Amino acid sequence: MMEILFLLLPLAAATGWYSGRRGRNRAALSRDHNPAYFKGLNLLLNEQPDKAIDVFIQLLEVDSDTVETHLALGNLFRRRGEVDRAIRIHQNLIARPTLNKEQRAQSLLELGQDYLRAGLFDRAEGLFDELVIQKLYQVEALRNLHYIYQQEKDWEKCLLMAQRLESLGEPVLRVERAHYHCELALKAKAERNETLADAQLKKALSVDKNSARATMLLGELAMQKGELTVAYRYFTRVEAQNPIYVGEVIAPLMECCERIGNRQVFREFLLRCADKQGSVEAAMALAEMVQTEQGGQAGLDQMIRFLSNHPSLRGLEHLLAMHLRTAGEGGEPLLPILWDLIRHMRESSYGYRCGQCGFLARCLHWQCPGCKTWSSIKPDPYSECQAPRGSGLIVDEI
Repeated sequence: MMEILFLLLPLAAATGWYSGRRGRNRAALSRDHNPAYFKGLNLLLNEQPDKAIDVFIQLLEVDSDTVETHLALGNLFRRRGEVDRAIRIHQNLIARPTLNKEQRAQSLLELGQDYLRAGLFDRAEGLFDELVIQKLYQVEALRNLHYIYQQEKDWEKCLLMAQRLESLGEPVLRVERAHYHCELALKAKAERNETLADAQLKKALSVDKNSARATMLLGELAMQKGELTVAYRYFTRVEAQNPIYVGEVIAPLMECCERIGNRQVFREFLLRCADKQGSVEAAMALAEMVQTEQGGQAGLDQMIRFLSNHPSLRGLEHLLAMHLRTAGEGGEPLLPILWDLIRHMRESSYGYRCGQCGFLARCLHWQCPGCKTWSSIKPDPYSECQAPRGSGLIVDEI
């Protein structure tokens, strides 16, 4: 409310001055101000800013002296969520023949942002395209087009926009472009075009050599083709690229291990990931392997050693489950209850968090549904992040 009042006070003064200046050239206005001006002031003083705005906009003709005022009003409406009013103001500006080229381009940009806020992507796209052709506000227009194509999942155009932004001196969008190639690979995979999918994933790695997503997808493709040794090499490469995603490849690595028989190599990999990276998934798999080879207590000891250095609710749940299997029916009666409670606690928690906006998720998203940033959602080190009540964090309930 205060923001509108601070904006309307100079608007009212400008309107009065403008009406007075026009009045010197018109006999009718020289004798008296336009009554609508006083009506607007009265509405403003009576704390009815919305109605006052409509009155002042009707009084204030669009010329070189008032364009900035109209643009400021439109921006204010858009920020307040009143997109219809913002659109009306900016459309009114564009319709005026008195605008110079720069003013019209700025009005087009603002109207495009209004349409974007309203979800009218096709209309916004047309305006931003016009600005790019005119070579006015190119960077702003390309950024908005980039956003639109991401929402529409038009990954080819996303790549084009990213390249054009970089050519204009914008920061290199290496991570984003790698993800676009991954998305195109998934599309090709769904169409059973494995050759194209493989090519897109290798392009992703050429753009961003640390793209763990591209490497994981290449591993999945290799597994589908029965190339287990190749798949194993791809999956283990994730540790060097981005160790925080190691937990995502433990299951497919275990499958490769069981099918090709390199158990000792896999065990060394798990031990390294558990000790150096603190991967609870690696520690759980290692404890199961030790329990199978050396007996129940050895597996429990392995899990306890890990948890003493890397506390984890998920790891504790697994430790209790292992203990219950070892103890059988003669075990401590309280343990099943404790295990069930921990299981319920963990199921109500979120294992992934966005480092940019704090979005909490139960599964890995490569693009944050909250802030739309790529590769910002990562597994939580303790696999037990929860949204505090009233925190305002966005959470994924799926």
